[in-house]
Amino acid sequence: MQCKDFVVGVLDQCRDTEEVEAILNGDMDNAPPSENNRPCLERVKLAIKYEVKKFVAHPNCQQQLLTIWYENLSGLRQQSIGVKCWTVLGVSLGLPFLALAYWIMPCSKLGQILRSPFMKFVAHAVSFTIFLGLLVINASDRFEGVKNLPNETITDHPRQVFRVKTTQFSWTEMLIMKWVLGMIWSEVKEIWVDGPREYVNHLWNVLDFGMLSIFVASFTARLMAFLKASKAQQYVDQFVTNEDIRNASLPTEVAYYTYARNKWRPSDPQIISEGLYAIAVVLSFSRIAYILPANESFGPLQISLGRTVKDIFKFMVIFIMVFVAFMIGMFNLYSHYLGAKYNPAFTTVEESFKTLFWSIFGLSEVISVVLKYDHKFIENIGYVLYGVYNVTMVVVLLNMLIAMINSSYQEIETDADVEWKFARAKLWMSYFDEGRTLPAPFNMVPSPKSWYYLVLRTKAGLVHLCKAKDVRHDNELEMGMLNSRFKARGERTKGERYMVHGRLREESTLRQPIKHPTRYQKIMKRLIKRYVLKAQVDRENDDVNEGELKEIKQDISSLRYELLEEKSQATGELADLITQLSDKFVNNTTKRP
Repeated sequence: MQCKDFVVGVLDQCRDTEEVEAILNGDMDNAPPSENNRPCLERVKLAIKYEVKKFVAHPNCQQQLLTIWYENLSGLRQQSIGVKCWTVLGVSLGLPFLALAYWIMPCSKLGQILRSPFMKFVAHAVSFTIFLGLLVINASDRFEGVKNLPNETITDHPRQVFRVKTTQFSWTEMLIMKWVLGMIWSEVKEIWVDGPREYVNHLWNVLDFGMLSIFVASFTARLMAFLKASKAQQYVDQFVTNEDIRNASLPTEVAYYTYARNKWRPSDPQIISEGLYAIAVVLSFSRIAYILPANESFGPLQISLGRTVKDIFKFMVIFIMVFVAFMIGMFNLYSHYLGAKYNPAFTTVEESFKTLFWSIFGLSEVISVVLKYDHKFIENIGYVLYGVYNVTMVVVLLNMLIAMINSSYQEIETDADVEWKFARAKLWMSYFDEGRTLPAPFNMVPSPKSWYYLVLRTKAGLVHLCKAKDVRHDNELEMGMLNSRFKARGERTKGERYMVHGRLREESTLRQPIKHPTRYQKIMKRLIKRYVLKAQVDRENDDVNEGELKEIKQDISSLRYELLEEKSQATGELADLITQLSDKFVNNTTKRP
């Protein structure tokens, strides 16, 4: 926490753009220049990696990120929301034409505009919205119900195999496959640039990988079903002479592909494909949450939802432990009473799982533990275990989960601005890197710029290999000469050889001249001085210095002396009163006789 406060305090001391860039980018003099002359933001990346949220959400950092976000679009930054919405609509309608123009002229002014982070974000968001629209259109023909029932077969002509008609890919499915291939290519490029370890550290990448993998598995299973049905159709065309294949005797493997859906095997590839496709559609729509941090209203809600999911995963450890314990216990108790109960609850592991799971939502009945026989001992144990389970799960664990979710929501709500700006910065940083300008599926066609960069990288790789071979050859010659000297002299030991090698390495490092302090070092030294001076001033204002302590001591000592003097005066006056009273008392006693 002290380190986090320190970096935020140093960032507070910045007075111009140069100092802000020095903190956010690091030593730019020693860093290689970027391809698009854009700041590298190495310190911001480290802050995001280690979740230094106050540093990322600092106004100076946010101002720099906002400038890069609207790169080449400075006029759009000050525009209203309506103008920005019209811009998004224009990109949506003209995305194919913009992609074509970028292929032809990637270095033109239009290409520079498309390479700006804001336009890249808009293009990718529009592309993904079109992809979700295709998923909806693909199911639109079944909104009011299907034409054929599960026990019916409808074909275009009597000699057509029914499964050939059901496994054919529609035009929407072909477009969905193109989008999926484009997104797979984009993920492959991201893994190549960032590395597998860095790729897996981002949970959104894991979601994308799972979604695309399920889509690929679904379409692969569908293709397998289509190929097998096509083989069956080919057999019918070659060997069956009947005009209607329903009246012909077909082999079992061929006849299977003429059956209605109610006779398909559970492991049929088409059934598996439809199940996987449904899961992939759900994951695709959940991907919308990735772009929500770009909006100030929906960003905190998305962050709260993400924190809630994390709390649920933590809770699932205790939940699964308790659930499995009661599931196995109730199954052991009622497994011998199959057919002797009013319902099949707890008689098998599957029924035990279903009963306990749905009892969490109040959808199970107490009759689940009642037996038809007069075995009261088993029934009583079942009542007790079932009651303890409901109290533990519903009353204790679920309320604990609700308390955890409420606590996480309150934490985010308390610091909502910092949390949202940190999440928005993470989203922005993913679009700052060079490349991946065109979204799926337009990224599958390589542009002339891609071929140009490929040639340059190939040339640079060959030059690097040649230089490495030359350096290796020179080192071998030098080592050979040293070994020959050692053999000729025969005086140096093995330890002396290591000393010679170390001396050579030191000489190579000493050859580099000692440089004067760089611009970055001067800026950081200046900022640290400001930070230290401010810390000293704050400490002097907050703490009591030595002079003030001496004054307080003097005041206390003077007050003590005053109190002592007042006490001595009071005691003297009291003594005088006592002597006067005693004299009066003596006088009165002498006068009485």
